[in-house]
Amino acid sequence: MFAQAGASFFSGKIQSMKSNYQLPTLAPHANAGVTNHQLRLTTRFLLNFGLLAILLTGCQPAAVTPDPQLAMTAAIQTAFAEITQPTQTPIPTETPIPTATIPRTPPALPAAFSTSALNPLDTPHAYIQDSCQYLKAKWDPNNAAPGTIVMVIMFHGINKDSSSLDANDITVKDFDKLMGSLKELGFEAINATQLADFLDSNARIPQRSVVLTYDDRHRAEAYEHFRPYYEQWGWPVINGWISAFGGDDQFLQENVNLSKEGWVDYQAHGVIHNINIGPDSTDEFIRGELQGSIDNLQKYFGKTPIAYIWPGGGFTPRGAQVAREAGYRVGFTVNPRGPIMFNWIPLSDASDPGRPSYIPEGPVNDPRLTLPRYWPAQVLAELDTIRIIGKEAAAYAGQNKAVELEYYDIVCAPILGALPATP
Repeated sequence: MFAQAGASFFSGKIQSMKSNYQLPTLAPHANAGVTNHQLRLTTRFLLNFGLLAILLTGCQPAAVTPDPQLAMTAAIQTAFAEITQPTQTPIPTETPIPTATIPRTPPALPAAFSTSALNPLDTPHAYIQDSCQYLKAKWDPNNAAPGTIVMVIMFHGINKDSSSLDANDITVKDFDKLMGSLKELGFEAINATQLADFLDSNARIPQRSVVLTYDDRHRAEAYEHFRPYYEQWGWPVINGWISAFGGDDQFLQENVNLSKEGWVDYQAHGVIHNINIGPDSTDEFIRGELQGSIDNLQKYFGKTPIAYIWPGGGFTPRGAQVAREAGYRVGFTVNPRGPIMFNWIPLSDASDPGRPSYIPEGPVNDPRLTLPRYWPAQVLAELDTIRIIGKEAAAYAGQNKAVELEYYDIVCAPILGALPATP
């Protein structure tokens, strides 16, 4: 294609050169030696040489403009080739195999402590059913130590001699002997709040504790029998106050003044008092006795009672339920079934023909509201037995400590947390 175009181009050029350029006519010369024929050959040679040069120049390849579509196709093919180019697989490194964790099996918990020192019909009742909550409170080093024991004693009258002595009263001489014996055997007196805290959460109290309750209304001078022990040893006493007379009670003001000294702990003992709560009691009567006592003590003593001393020792499951609803934390019967410990209260589930006056507490299903109490005449004979029960309970707890702590660590700690460190 380029040769044809070049031939046409140069044919025109030659014709133009022929018409525009006239070769000179040489005159004949004798010595020239060059003929016209020679000039024509030279001219033709020059023209042919020029034509050849032009043709060669035209045969050089022209610059080609790249096609965008072809360029894009090439780029895609190049990229695809790079993507599909197989990559070198790294040599896997050896991963250590983790050691399998073997689940720990919790041990079986031991049976609750029991003792032959109690009447066979009086059996320990627990009130904390959650094993983890119980073990946490039991083995917290900030709480009361296992084997901590409490004896509750009820006083009604302390007389100078035995001539006017009621069956449930005690003489001053025997009272002083009783108090001295308690101290000699390592007992310390606590109040109602300390007792309730101990029973609820195993709060620390003396390892041998005693609760001294003095039922009914008394003149302030009646507490002078207790005062020396408060002043010497810091021992408080709990009074079961009868609210029958309200603000008209002739003993009210002197007892209010005594309460301000801080060592007589006034608690509830009913309003009418002389009518016991029983199976036939209406809710109105029960609430009147329980809430009426709270209202009276709040109004005149400036405190809310947390303990209810059941008048006449009369109680029922419904009575205990209303007491809980009213906010009472502990309740006292007149049944001397034994000492009490954390989550361990001796009660009876059935009537005992040998002790017909003892109302069974089991059906109430709230041991802390039916706590046993000793009469003063029983105390001296029971003191050593109570001390032994506490020691046996402590030893039994020590024998089972490792098992219970292992159980707590496996089952309870993930939920309740680890036990505090020993202070």
